Amino acid sequence: MPQRRLPQDPAPAAPACERVTIPAAPIERATIPAPAERATIADVARAAGVHASTVSRALNPATRGMVTEAVAQRVAQAAAALGWRPSALAAGLRTRKSRTIGILVPDLINPIFPPIVRAAEALLAAQGYATLVANTDNDPAREEMLISRMAEHVVDGLMMASAAEGTHAIDLCARFGIPTVLINRRLPGAATSAVTNDDRHGIGLAVAHLVALGHRRIAHLAGPRGVSTAIDRRQGFVEALQAAGLEPAAIVDASGYTRGAGQAAMEALLAGPAFTALVAANDMLCLGVYDVLQASGLRAGADLSVTGFNDMPFVDLIDPPLTTIRIQHAAMGREAAEALLAEMAEPATPRRDTRLVPELVIRASTRAVQQEQ
Repeated sequence: MPQRRLPQDPAPAAPACERVTIPAAPIERATIPAPAERATIADVARAAGVHASTVSRALNPATRGMVTEAVAQRVAQAAAALGWRPSALAAGLRTRKSRTIGILVPDLINPIFPPIVRAAEALLAAQGYATLVANTDNDPAREEMLISRMAEHVVDGLMMASAAEGTHAIDLCARFGIPTVLINRRLPGAATSAVTNDDRHGIGLAVAHLVALGHRRIAHLAGPRGVSTAIDRRQGFVEALQAAGLEPAAIVDASGYTRGAGQAAMEALLAGPAFTALVAANDMLCLGVYDVLQASGLRAGADLSVTGFNDMPFVDLIDPPLTTIRIQHAAMGREAAEALLAEMAEPATPRRDTRLVPELVIRASTRAVQQEQ
């Protein structure tokens, strides 16, 4: 009978270590210094042994010559030792100038806006201006609140990409005396400069492209009501079809320029009359269109030609890459900044209504119609 193999005996236990108790040294509670208070003109005056008005003159390059060089140096040394720095807000309240420009955008998630804002910001920075960028979220109440806050911070001018009908934003800017330029969206009748796209022409390029591919039943996924881009693109869509002797297969308005709004509008379109091509009012809506097509077992390009508008970053990387209308993002930001600077320098400067010319970019989401259904 085979012997049962027993487990090996455990190794002898190591001798227990003697516990040594080391008396703990008394721990002193660390004293965290309170945040240093910002040094004031009065603090510098006490340290330099002069009057506060003398400090103001010595620290202002325009009036430094009104004090002796010895006093100016003593004041400068005291200011440096105290870490004094000028208050932009206080200076702004005195001069009504802050060297700051506000920029309002309707949706920071939309990739169309960063290239526009970046170009404007670069030009303004070269002229010594900082920018404050805020998101209105397409909410008129939030937009008015942000304008009021920017007025409190004495912004020298405002660039608005969030304009829409029925809001009081322009009137509010006028009440606060803030020079204002509109970007991407315009407001007919508003006494402000605007730098936008030729939206009617751009959407016409998309329609002409689809007609040339043989499409005759073309639908439009329009933008939200009350926004100039949606209004102009919808009108341009109808006019371009009529010029080709056609009528819209269907038109559905999206509730906003978002992916979710694009999904809802596309579902409504698919529930209606058949169409072989779709012209969407912008690229964000097309993302929702692609979602619905995929869920329905369909594919852009192969089953339905789809065009967008804006050529926002990365639409060349989605599957299939999106045929769209390319706008001049950087030029829009630069020209809007230039218009604002001109109006800030001379309020009587004639207002501009600049329409930048877009171009068609053909990718794989459009193809010749196979057959009319």
